[in-house]
Amino acid sequence: MITAVVYSESGGTFKTTMTANVAVALERMGQNTLVLDLDPQEGNLTSLFNVGEHRSDPEADNLVKHILEMPDGDFHDLIETTAEGVDVIPSHDMLGDFTSNLEQKIAYETGMKNISRDEYPRFELLYNLLWERESLHEEYDAILIDPNARAEDLLYNAIFALRTLVAPVKPAGKGNLSLEGLEELVGNMETQLDIEIGLSCVVPSGVGQTNAHQQYQRQFENTESFATPVTIGNRESLMDAMWEARGSAFKVVEERWKTFEKDGTMVSEPGQRRVRDREIETLRKLYQLAWFIATDTFDADADPVLKLDIQDYETRIIDLREDDATETTTA
Repeated sequence: MITAVVYSESGGTFKTTMTANVAVALERMGQNTLVLDLDPQEGNLTSLFNVGEHRSDPEADNLVKHILEMPDGDFHDLIETTAEGVDVIPSHDMLGDFTSNLEQKIAYETGMKNISRDEYPRFELLYNLLWERESLHEEYDAILIDPNARAEDLLYNAIFALRTLVAPVKPAGKGNLSLEGLEELVGNMETQLDIEIGLSCVVPSGVGQTNAHQQYQRQFENTESFATPVTIGNRESLMDAMWEARGSAFKVVEERWKTFEKDGTMVSEPGQRRVRDREIETLRKLYQLAWFIATDTFDADADPVLKLDIQDYETRIIDLREDDATETTTA
C-alpha cells in the first residue's frame, strides 16, 4: 500500500499543490486514493478541492473527534469525493486546537487508567484510527496526508501513521536547511517512537533559470543521500490556476483554465488557456513523481501511461516507459 506524508518545514515549496497533484496522478494510475488534510490554515487542500462545507461548524463531526475517540457520526461520512475522483477527509477548525484537546484526553485517561503521561500513546492515535479501527488498507491503494507545518502532535501523528515522507524543497539555501531539519525530525521520531521512517524522495520545486537555482538543482540531484526523481520548474501561473479551477494541474491544462481581465474585472474561466509544451512537461514530471512513489518506493502496480484530453485542442499520450514520452493527437 502507498502511504506518504508530503512535508516541508520551509514555506513556498508548493506542498499542498504537490499533494493534490500526486493524489490525482495516483488516481489516474488506477490507485484508489484518499487524502487527509491536517492543515487548519486557510488556503489548504480542502479549499483547493472545494470540499469541507462544514469545516467552520464547531458542532460538525470531523477528523479530530474521531482521532480522539469522541465521534459524532460514522467515519466514512467524513469522506468527500472530488470531481477528479480523489477521496478527501477535509480540514476542520478543530485541528487548530488539536494539542489542547489531546491534553484534556490524556489528563482524563491517565487518571482513569492510573498510568503515567509518558506511557500514554499520544502519537499513535491517528495510526490506530486509520489501520486498526477503520482498516483503510482494505479500501484504498494509496493514502496521503497534507500536514500542518509545525512540528507538533498533529504532525507527529501523521508521520507515525504513514511512516514515509515526500519532501518538496526550495532550490536555495533554505532548501538545505529544511532538509537538515527534516533529517533531525525523522531521527528524533525514530528514536522516541522506535519506528523506522522512510524518505521516499526529495522534490526541488519552483526551480527557475538563474545560476543559483540551477546550481542547487544539480546539488540536490547529485547527492546519494536521497532520491530526486524529478525537478519541478517555476510554474506559478499553472499552480495558481489550480485554486481557480478547484483541482489539479491536470484539470487546469485539460480544461484550459486561465485568469484574465474581462470588462474591467479579473475572471477565471475554462477554455481560455494556451496549451504550452513546458506545462505539458510539468504534468509529465508530476505523473513521473507519483509513478516513482508508487513503483519505486512501494512496488505498486501503477499505470505509466498518462492521457490528457485537452478541451477543444488535442489528446496527449505520455508513456513514462518511452524515451520520447509524448505522442500528440490533434483533435
